Amino acid sequence: MTYDHGVFERALEMVYNVTGNATYLSYLKTGVDNIMNSAGTLLDYDLDYYTLDDVRLGPEFIYMYLKTGTAKYKTAADTLRLQLQTQTRNKEGGFWHRSTYPNQMWLDGLYMQAPFYTQYTSFFQPTNTTAYNDIVKQFDLIEKYTRNSTNSLLKHGYDESKVAVWADPVTGESPEVWDRALGWYLMALLDVLDYFPASHAGATTLKNYFIRAVAGVKAAADPTTGGWWLVMSEPWPGHAGNYIETSGTAMFVYAMLKGIRKGYISKADYFPTAEKAYKLLLSDYVVEDSSGLLNWEGTVNVGSLGSNGTFEYYISVAEKENDFKGLGPFIYASIEYEQMTST
Repeated sequence: MTYDHGVFERALEMVYNVTGNATYLSYLKTGVDNIMNSAGTLLDYDLDYYTLDDVRLGPEFIYMYLKTGTAKYKTAADTLRLQLQTQTRNKEGGFWHRSTYPNQMWLDGLYMQAPFYTQYTSFFQPTNTTAYNDIVKQFDLIEKYTRNSTNSLLKHGYDESKVAVWADPVTGESPEVWDRALGWYLMALLDVLDYFPASHAGATTLKNYFIRAVAGVKAAADPTTGGWWLVMSEPWPGHAGNYIETSGTAMFVYAMLKGIRKGYISKADYFPTAEKAYKLLLSDYVVEDSSGLLNWEGTVNVGSLGSNGTFEYYISVAEKENDFKGLGPFIYASIEYEQMTST
């Protein structure tokens, strides 16, 4: 079980939904079936490890259950919901990102758990107000402790205990804005809002978090290329070793286009920025090889607060060709772009 497969399986779901081509549904089903047995018991899964990354696979379990009615998919989803029920939390109620990172909340973790948590509640526990309140709390804490009030960009994470090597001794926040972490965060907000009850006061809170953060992202776009730097915090854009990174750029394009479609932000304000970045990805990072196949380039392999969290750390990580963490969001963005420009 790895979360990047969940990211790409979401792309297969989206392509199937817009094309009706059963091949994509077959690919999705095969991927999901490969990580569970016929009873729905998850393979290569350790509940006691308590990593939010595992929960990213949950939305596809729900999707397959709703498409097929097969009980094993609901059983697998129930397992991940149990994990959230017992996941270790910090003193204010925020999920630890993983048992090996005590008291730490990362932006990544919001995308890993919150869309599943919201979907599961919406479909199977729709009157569970406590769960909806808890979902909003996770975003509240990230906003409280990682957002820069000047530019509205959010740092990668924070340590409530302030003992991590990277933690600010006063605020506990990590030192840098990493593009993919911020991309995870924006996508989490949008995907949660798809299932969050509009009647709940938290819906407005989440929309406002999105509007504020996406405005900061728009302002941070590189004026020359239209893309976004791997490390977005000052003074690093344009600095030696930094580069335009494609997973974060694709996530930001998707977020802007979906935000426009949902009516959270205006097309006049955001579409030109999204389109410029999308065309950059198409022209420079979708590359045909000698056999005529297409490769996805420019995505950094990982970025972890299991490090020292410095600029030097982030730029030291190698890029990975055809990385699902970039390719998946590029497909999300492509679907949004084609729907928006075909009408």
